Amino acid sequence: MSVQAIADGINANMPGGGFDGSLKFDCGDDGVIVLSGTQATTQDQDTDCTIRITQDNLTKLLTGKLNPMTGVMMGKLKISGDATVAMKLGSLLKG
Repeated sequence: MSVQAIADGINANMPGGGFDGSLKFDCGDDGVIVLSGTQATTQDQDTDCTIRITQDNLTKLLTGKLNPMTGVMMGKLKISGDATVAMKLGSLLKG
């Protein structure tokens, strides 16, 4: 699955109020997904918070197969910037 397909899936499941703040999933060479307001895009930009994660682990995170706290503890994702923005991801996570 490409980062564009993941972004499309996020857009399809975005809550009505959108996402408060801006957050970037940085998947390295695979690309980025930026959440801001009511959309997810693959265009890189500065954000309040960045989560560095592999594309495979991002898919697991978004489908509830990777617990965010466990992911941080195991080094599967790294958060930089405003961590309170990352905590708002619960509305997007299934599981």
